[in-house]
Order: sequence, then C-alpha cells, then structure tokens
Amino acid sequence: MIKIELPQPDLTIVKKNTEGDRSEAAIAREYGFIDYHKIARDKGGIYMYYDAQDELMFVGKARKLRMRIRKSFEDAASPIKLHRDDVYKIEVCYVEDPMEREIYETYIINTLKSKYNIDKAFFR
Repeated sequence: MIKIELPQPDLTIVKKNTEGDRSEAAIAREYGFIDYHKIARDKGGIYMYYDAQDELMFVGKARKLRMRIRKSFEDAASPIKLHRDDVYKIEVCYVEDPMEREIYETYIINTLKSKYNIDKAFFR
C-alpha cells in the first residue's frame, strides 16, 4: 500500500480589499491578492484555490508557480475563468520534482474533492 501525506503549504495568501490601492501589481488590484509577490518566481510546485467557505475549488501544478497562478487569473482558457472572483485563498506548496507534483496534484484533487478539476477526478 502506498501512503501519501498531504503537503503543508509553504505560503498562503488571502484576498484583501484593495479598492483604490494602486501600489501593488495588477493582479493585486484586480483580484485582491496583495501578497502575490511572495510566491517564488523560479520554483515549481502545486497551488490550491479556496473559496471564502474554505472549500477547495481547484488544484494545479506548475514548473514556475508565480507565472502559472498569474496566468490562471488572466487567461481566457483558464479552468477557473468563471470563478475567479470566488477565489479567496491561495495555498502554495513548493515541490521541485515533476513526478511528485503530479502525484500530489492527483492525490489532493481526489482526497479533498476539488470542485473544478475534472480531468483527474476519480471520485465523481
């Protein structure tokens, strides 16, 4: 039997009210994540989006986390494009090994029953 433990987040950022604040990056002004700059530019890992009720919305993996998270808020083809405003919290776990990222992503999607991951959901 294989035993996998959920990784502890290395970074958690929460949406804050930033109306009228022009001092941060565009993603902060548009979506309220003023700590976005704390996500490492050159690290890979997994990211999890939660809503205000702390329900897991989406899990993803990336070779470069900051770019991928930014893209999911800007890209028209993003799986969460219709739910961007509902994202309240982003958790980031740094995982450099691509195989480990894949395993963690699939495990988290199915253990915590992510709402908007459909490709790797075996619990539906």
